[in-house]
Amino acid sequence: MIKFRSEKIFESILEKIKNRNLRLTVIGGGYVGLPTAALFSNVGFFTVVCDVQPKIIEALQNGCTHINEPGLKPLIYRNVKANRLNGKLNNSNFQEADVILIAVQTPINEEKKPDLTFLYRVLNSIRTSLRLGTLVIVNSTIPPGTTLQEIKPLLEASSGLKADVDFYLAYVPERIAPGKALNEFTTGTRLVGGVGPNSTRVAAELFRTICKTVIETDATTAEISKLAENTYRDINIAFANELAMICEGIGVDAKEIINLANTHPRVNIHNFGPGVGGPCIPKDPYFLLQSFELPRLDLIKRARKINDYMSLHLLSLILKSLKDIGKKLENTQIVVLGVGYKKDADDSRFSPAEPIIRELVRLGIHTRVYDPFCLETFGAEGTNSLEEALTDADCLVSLTDHTEFLNMDLQKIKRLMADKPVVVDGRRIIDPTAAKKLGFRYYGLGLSISKE
Repeated sequence: MIKFRSEKIFESILEKIKNRNLRLTVIGGGYVGLPTAALFSNVGFFTVVCDVQPKIIEALQNGCTHINEPGLKPLIYRNVKANRLNGKLNNSNFQEADVILIAVQTPINEEKKPDLTFLYRVLNSIRTSLRLGTLVIVNSTIPPGTTLQEIKPLLEASSGLKADVDFYLAYVPERIAPGKALNEFTTGTRLVGGVGPNSTRVAAELFRTICKTVIETDATTAEISKLAENTYRDINIAFANELAMICEGIGVDAKEIINLANTHPRVNIHNFGPGVGGPCIPKDPYFLLQSFELPRLDLIKRARKINDYMSLHLLSLILKSLKDIGKKLENTQIVVLGVGYKKDADDSRFSPAEPIIRELVRLGIHTRVYDPFCLETFGAEGTNSLEEALTDADCLVSLTDHTEFLNMDLQKIKRLMADKPVVVDGRRIIDPTAAKKLGFRYYGLGLSISKE
């Protein structure tokens, strides 16, 4: 009898997915939740976004969004007007939902330990609302084993239902980047890991309605895979950053070294820079270490330290440049180009620009920032245009490689800036030879500093 009931529940939700007539609730209206909700509503599912921030829900109900993501605003507007997408403020009643998708923040605390407060707050609000056939999907990044060892027992004990029989539970990690979210969501590979075969199948069928490629696995494997991806990137970037500092000391160009090394068919060194930002890479290695830490082996920790150190390294480069031209800090005007952590995106979470800008301000240096996407200033003076930012500036510091900065008119910049202008190129977006020819004092990350 139980088996028969289980089969009926399983067939019912698969039929709902096929016919696009299930109700989907996305908890979390951030950079993951909103694109997810918009895409599911766009293929016909009635979707509700729940968030505790009134501005997010108010914007959504008006067919708009607080996120500057290409293609997202028209997608939201179209589906809100079609009554397929809606928003609710801090909804705690999820009994009408066929699918509950959790996309809340899971940061790290001061001790670099995972903080799952928001996740468990959501789980505690939905555990008594579960009914037969509900599919619960966790998108939020979590330590390995969390879905199977913690979330599953919690939901089962509170609801009296059995996972993979009476309801379904799966971990489906996000794989999107700001600025490319919609395209990466639909065309990239999606990992779907259930706590059992039925959960995996149901969640996979749901995501196949919007994702081109779906790979089915188990929950713990999906959790580790997500963390392994970003930890690998962190280690790769750390190698590039250490290589850049070595090249500075030897007197060669790290940018050229990496380009040459990457001509090897089995080599892919990432770019070096002023640090690593964003909501994933700076924290995911700690999530991986949380589950199982090898004694005396600390490659992952060392990579994190190297990447965190790069903001200090670039800051020392800035201060050296000012000393070389005899500028007193209190009489210096510095312009920072780029506050967001990523090219052509408005996201400033964990941006390496933050510690650099805050320290410049603390030192009493008049610091201005310009970012065509991001309004955050980290305590510096904000400007509305490149021209406004650069007027009478002594030093230009590049921290983000936005498209607007890639083809800047150096002659115009030279006319705008003060005498003896300095460039500290943390993203290597300015041609050193062209800059020096025009009279700039040029300092580039990963490049030998000239003695002129």
